[in-house]
Amino acid sequence: MKAKSDYHINLFYSAEDGGYIADVPDLKSCSAFGASPEQALHEVLAAKLAWLAAAKKHKKPVPVPRYRPAIYAMAG
Repeated sequence: MKAKSDYHINLFYSAEDGGYIADVPDLKSCSAFGASPEQALHEVLAAKLAWLAAAKKHKKPVPVPRYRPAIYAMAG
């Protein structure tokens, strides 16, 4: 299994929410909100660690990092 840092993170502005959303596509429902991109990234990194810790604690499977945005698929 790859290191936890290999999980792709999406980061985008949401006009509807009035801030930035960050999510980890490989980890179901792992996302966070922030007033700035930096804050959203900080929050999603904490959420990712909590997600992985909860999965380990409850003996749930942890997915291998697989998500690759279309831009990387086209380049490779």
